[in-house]
Amino acid sequence: MRFRTASIFVIGIVACVLVAWGLVSLVRVAPPSTTSKSQSGVVNTGDVKFGGAFTLTDHTGKRVRDTDFHGRNMLVFFGYTFCPDVCPTELQIIARAVDILGKKASNLVPVFITIDPARDTPTQLAPYVAAFHPRLVGMTGSQKEISAIAKAYKVSARKAPGSGKDSKEYLMDHTSFMYLMGPDGQLRALFRAGIKPEILAREIAARL
Repeated sequence: MRFRTASIFVIGIVACVLVAWGLVSLVRVAPPSTTSKSQSGVVNTGDVKFGGAFTLTDHTGKRVRDTDFHGRNMLVFFGYTFCPDVCPTELQIIARAVDILGKKASNLVPVFITIDPARDTPTQLAPYVAAFHPRLVGMTGSQKEISAIAKAYKVSARKAPGSGKDSKEYLMDHTSFMYLMGPDGQLRALFRAGIKPEILAREIAARL
């Protein structure tokens, strides 16, 4: 009996470790070139490239391309409107950082790209992005278009284990980084989730 109890306990620990490792692997975009304990929230991306050409549909129903944003900076975050915690938290951070930047952010476009196009139509996105900031641009598209831009930004996204294939009541596991893209469409900085708005604003200002 004791052996059985101990075995169950060990199996439980192993299962927890495997789940934790899976989540770490999911959010890791690329291993940094050096290990840093900096509290800036900036991720060391090394020589890894992020971003690229895209064609999507914004929350007003307008088709947009990456070239439409050339000449401006973009602060990009991937998520979905049915997200119960991480997405609204990170979007609040982005909104606060934009407000802190004030006039310095006049050439900065905050962008929310869904990883759940099946549910996040322009009609669904419009009131959602408006609830966070009037300048926040929501983007969606076909599954093929979303998969392409997710790949370009090294974003991992998948339906959470246990979610029914036919059910609309499902959650998504996804990476939760913020990407600061420059006027040339190249990555300027990659920020971790949970960064303080004041620090995010400071780090963005230093790169505008």
